[in-house]
Amino acid sequence: MLTARQGLAALLTLCLAFMAPAAAHAAGRGPAAAPDRASPRTPVVLVHGYNADPGVWGSLRADLRADGYTDGELFSFGYDTHQSVNEVLAGRLAAYVEQVRRETGAARVDVVAHSFGSLVSRWYITFGGGAAVVDHWVSLAGPNRGTSTAWACALWDQACRDMTPGSYVVKNLGSGDPTPGAVKYATFWSNCDEVINPDDSVPLTGATNTPVGCLAHNDLLGDDAASAGVRAFLAS
Repeated sequence: MLTARQGLAALLTLCLAFMAPAAAHAAGRGPAAAPDRASPRTPVVLVHGYNADPGVWGSLRADLRADGYTDGELFSFGYDTHQSVNEVLAGRLAAYVEQVRRETGAARVDVVAHSFGSLVSRWYITFGGGAAVVDHWVSLAGPNRGTSTAWACALWDQACRDMTPGSYVVKNLGSGDPTPGAVKYATFWSNCDEVINPDDSVPLTGATNTPVGCLAHNDLLGDDAASAGVRAFLAS
């Protein structure tokens, strides 16, 4: 249990870390009009984190476009990050993925998630049918086994409660195989992450787990080496 002083410090850390990317409003996009033919690449669905929006993906989207992806193959799932992972958000992600598949003609999608988005997308894969649909799954700085900093806002925010160690969401995702199905899993984590505590909450048994060195929580979104690692994994 955090003391009052530790709780205030954790809350300030949490809020400042998550608010930073929300100020960047590079264009995220939802599914567009259906193309005349199936997409030649596996579409990528980007799932942002807590208190953020699709704009955080500007750097990675640019790198993916430079690798040959078209805008019609890159999709950003936008959602209210203060709602329940298991009761609301995973189902909405499932519906979004189905819309992407219909509009691209793709049988499967790749998912890249940051922070809280890792829990939303893992629940969808594990309990929402996503294991049959997702080809590659990537977690950037995800609180996959919970983070103690989330206690700072857990009293009034459902998403924060879901991110706490031992929460219903964390417990159920960790109760069986943490990387189920034929999905290829990867995580990228920092040993200087001020939001994920402990740092090794990110890696998962059965995943390709890559340390990125000393990066702040949101810096993984724009780091060149992390981006190169993500893109190489998606191409594997």
